[in-house]
Amino acid sequence: QVQLVESGGGLVQPGGSLRLSCAASRSIVTITSMRWYRQAPGKQRELVTALDRSGTTYFADSVKGRFTISSDSAKNTVYLQMDSLKPEDTAVYYCNALILVNNYWGQGTQVTVSS
Repeated sequence: QVQLVESGGGLVQPGGSLRLSCAASRSIVTITSMRWYRQAPGKQRELVTALDRSGTTYFADSVKGRFTISSDSAKNTVYLQMDSLKPEDTAVYYCNALILVNNYWGQGTQVTVSS
């Protein structure tokens, strides 16, 4: 099992940047895949980016070139750097950990992109 705590959300103007953090309660090198999802009002939760234990990354087409995922194993933390934010990036962002076949979720953090 693992507990995940997100932080770093907030209100930002279009074109701005935010960095989200996801702190895990166990060593992230033991986690199969760390992911960020988001859910906008009235929409399904969607996968934004993933970082596998092998170092392989995935990015949704909508965020390629703007978002970066990274990790700090010493802090058991995964980061989502979001640049060139757009109003359509507004959503609750959730950290997810896949351990073998089990999924664990954080509580979510709100990101609002608005002028």
